[in-house]
Order: sequence, then C-alpha cells, then structure tokens
Amino acid sequence: MLKGIPKILSPELLKVLCEMGHSDRLVIADGNFPAETMGKNSIVIRMDGHGVPEVLDAILEVFPLDAYVEKPATLMALMERDVGKIQTPIWDEYKNIISKHDDRGAQAVGNIDRFEFYDQAKECYCIIATSESAVYANIMLQKGVI
Repeated sequence: MLKGIPKILSPELLKVLCEMGHSDRLVIADGNFPAETMGKNSIVIRMDGHGVPEVLDAILEVFPLDAYVEKPATLMALMERDVGKIQTPIWDEYKNIISKHDDRGAQAVGNIDRFEFYDQAKECYCIIATSESAVYANIMLQKGVI
C-alpha cells in the first residue's frame, strides 16, 4: 500500500501510467467496447466490477491531462441513428470529474466519430476494460506533463 494513491489503482495499472509519456493516450472502456480487438498493439488492463467514472476519477488523481492540446479527453460521439434516442448522462458525470482535476473542466472534453475513436484507440498505449453498462461511455485521455 502507498499513501495518497487511490486503492482502485492496481500495481499493474500504476506501472503502465508511469511508463506513459507526454501525449501518450489511454482508453477507459465500457463493457461493450472491443478492448481486446482494439488493444492488439496496446496494453489491455481488465478492471471488471468497476465502472468508468470511478476509474476515471482515480486515474486523474495521478495522471495529468495534456495542457498543450485543446481537448485532452475524448468521447465517442453518438451515431446519427442514435441521436435523440439515446441519452448520455454519464458524459456530464465525466465532465464533473474532470473539473475536479483540471482547471479547463468541461472545456477539456471533445467528441469524435465512433469509427475515428476506434482508429485512435488502436494507437493508444493502454486500454482499460471496465464493466461499465452505460452506452457510449468510453473516454480517451491524453497524458500531459507534471
């Protein structure tokens, strides 16, 4: 055990977060995300039994968001067929969590198309697979400097 480190962060995840450099990215994925398929060239860490919000909050305790890009946190935008049909209240939760850890708050969060998100996820250093059941609950973070 270490002081000041959220207990949800495993030694494996802490090691990966430490290995990441400026501009490296990670995905915190919901339970529907194809983590193993997207993560063939990445480190995939399973955090079954946990939701994205609690993982996001814990990671942002130790992980600086990139101050050199406008939107260091990226969400998967709704597909056109889902607009007006699917609600994403979890996005507001993410913005509140990010506001606790980054002065830009909700302004640090952007959206990209689903397939662009998948393409970028394939290039990420790490994908964290959670049991989050909310749809469109994936978030990509770009690491900054301390």
